[in-house]
Amino acid sequence: MAQKPKKKVNAKKQSHIIASIRNNFITGLAVVLPVAVTIWAVWSFAGFVDASVLPFLPAKYNPLTYFDINVRGMGVVVFLIFTTIIGALTKGLFGRSLVRAGESFVDRMPVVRSLYNGLKQIVETVVSQSSSSFEKACLVEYPRKGIWAVAFISTRSGGELLTKTGQEAMTSVFLPTTPNPTSGFLLFVPTKDVIELDMTVEEAAKLVISAGLVMPPSKAEKANGKAKAVRMAKAKTAK
Repeated sequence: MAQKPKKKVNAKKQSHIIASIRNNFITGLAVVLPVAVTIWAVWSFAGFVDASVLPFLPAKYNPLTYFDINVRGMGVVVFLIFTTIIGALTKGLFGRSLVRAGESFVDRMPVVRSLYNGLKQIVETVVSQSSSSFEKACLVEYPRKGIWAVAFISTRSGGELLTKTGQEAMTSVFLPTTPNPTSGFLLFVPTKDVIELDMTVEEAAKLVISAGLVMPPSKAEKANGKAKAVRMAKAKTAK
């Protein structure tokens, strides 16, 4: 009978060690995986651009001609230089006229026209420096009253949306999904029901991606010097 308590203690120690190893592995995975995926994505993108750009260069201008090894990222440098030169040329009168002539030609092609205009609108929206999209994070009641969700303010709505709903002011917000914030829902919410948050868009995105595990510090905590996001501990249920 005296040996049974020792076996129970040993079993508890073993389970504690296994749980500790598992937690350490999960913590390490959360650190290593984003870094590894980021490096892989950048490395793969650089290789894709190299393979797409460098073969079009004449031999005397091709950097591979002067190196015995394939320098990864050389195509990216060439692409950046080429794109910058094109951007400078299109600012002039001749460049703008050439772009308009090309777009006028594309507009006569049914399928290509739709593809080009769609891609152009997406690119202009993404790279536009004057766009005010997603400058603020907010809270909205979704999917019902009393349940709050983090969203991003897009624009102030108007026109038919106001006349049909009878609202004085409405705001269009993007409600992201977890853990992929690139997909979500477009909601038109009365402005009075939108609560703007002090946290930045980046902090709100981290909150959404982590499924609420990484909580940004409040304004008061930042003022007190606690500027790091805290990892929310699991609530312990009372026995």
